[in-house]
Formats: sequence, C-alpha cells, structure tokens
Amino acid sequence: MITGLDHVVVLTSDIAAASAAYETLFARTPSWRYSGGGADRTLFTLDNTTLELVAPHGDDDAAQRIRSALATQGEGLASLCFRTSDIAKTHRRLDRLTLKPEPVAEVESRDDSSGATLSWKRTRAATDATRGVRMFFLEREQERPLSVRTTTASITAMDHVVVSTADPERAAALYGARLGLDMALDRSHPEWGRLMFFRCGDLVVEVTHRPGKSETDAPDRLRGICWRVADIDATRARLIAAGVDVSEARTGRKPGTRVMTVRNGTCGVPTLLVQPSQGKPG
Repeated sequence: MITGLDHVVVLTSDIAAASAAYETLFARTPSWRYSGGGADRTLFTLDNTTLELVAPHGDDDAAQRIRSALATQGEGLASLCFRTSDIAKTHRRLDRLTLKPEPVAEVESRDDSSGATLSWKRTRAATDATRGVRMFFLEREQERPLSVRTTTASITAMDHVVVSTADPERAAALYGARLGLDMALDRSHPEWGRLMFFRCGDLVVEVTHRPGKSETDAPDRLRGICWRVADIDATRARLIAAGVDVSEARTGRKPGTRVMTVRNGTCGVPTLLVQPSQGKPG
C-alpha cells in the first residue's frame, strides 16, 4: 500500500525566515513554492523525500486553522504524508482498517518561479484513528524537481522521522499491521526505553516509548527528524560558519555512525544529522 514517505509538513509563522533557515541547513535551494488553500508553501526535495514548510496566508478558514495550530502547539512537525501507487486501493484499505479516510481529492499546484504545475490525488486518515498523528496518503505520477545543492557538505536525504508513543503495542499495530510498514527493529533498553524501526522506502519511521512518561491513552506525537550527510565534519564546519548552533560530532548508537545535534534554525523541529556507516543508510 505504502511505497515511501512522500513528505513531512512543518508549520511556521514566517515562511521567508523558515525557507532561509532550511536553505542554510540543507545547503540546497527550495524546489517548489506556491500559495493556496490558506497557506504559503516552500518545498525542499532531497534524494528520498520532501520537507514542506507551511505558513498561514490570508484570513479564510484554512488560514485560521493553521494559525490556531501554531498558537496551540507552536512551530514544528505537523504531519506525515505517505506515498502510494494506487490511491483508490489505498482508500479502500484504509476504510476497511477503520482509519476513516476522507474522500480522495485531486490537487494541483503551480510553482511561483517556473510556472510549472504538479498534480496529485490524496486522502487523509482521521487523526483520532492514527493515535494523534496527522497522516495523509498521496498518489502522483510526476516527480518533484530536486533541490539544487548550493555548496559542498549538503544534506543528502532523510534518515528517519521520530514518533513518540505512550502505547507501543498499539503503535506497532498501527504502523506494522495496519499501514503495512516492515518492522526492521524492536529493541528495549533500560536507559532509553523501547525503539521500533519501520522501513518506509529509503528511510525509517522510528517509534519511541519511554516508560512512565505519560498515560497509555495519551496521543502519539511527531518528535523530530534525522537527516543524512556524507561527511559530518565538513557539514559541521559549514553550519558553524553559517552561524548555526550545532553540537560536537559523536558516535551514534548504530555501529559505525557519527551524529550531531542541530540546536537552532529548524522551526522548532528537534534535528539530528547522521553520517551513515560506510556510506550506507543509517
């Protein structure tokens, strides 16, 4: 049903500032910009997925909903959009699995710079059925243009997106049995709790559980993103020169990897960078 993670959505109150911040972080230009549906949008398309920045525009109901979300939760990760090769089949499956999908909608956008158009079909599952995480499902035939690298030591791709849960068994059932993602890892540790990795195309949806942090009926939350880099030392030097606050590079949990934390310039999204072992996905 799901072939990959098409994009993640990050809400921001200032589209220009957010676009500039991610252009600095990625060392890549925006691949698409457009307005409509109560929002201004800037997209960065990397090697395996897209990050979509969304800011309210105008005073219609859609814009007010975005402003309300920003007032309630602040800037940060807002939703996941999975890619599928057959939206009609996906819709039927979501319905059978009681994920209460909305009717399939046809959507089109025009890039502000090039005038090119892209079209796609999408549906959205009910948030109460996906344990509080907003999920969309999208079918498109055209590929988005890639974000052009502006200098060396750019971000190459997403490694994983993190979802925190208070009920790991229900989360496992949702991402594995119901959405059909392949569980690649299920590991517990007394210090950092339980980790579950679900393969989604060329990246991972990481579900984390820390015992005792919340009640089991608390909603799941999108927590952060880890991006891949080819040379973490070069990337660190580039970001420091650009005024970005980053940690020292350190050894990652996965053998052979090195990681560092990005402390600002991410619109409130907890962000990690990883240099995979021997050039392999982390």
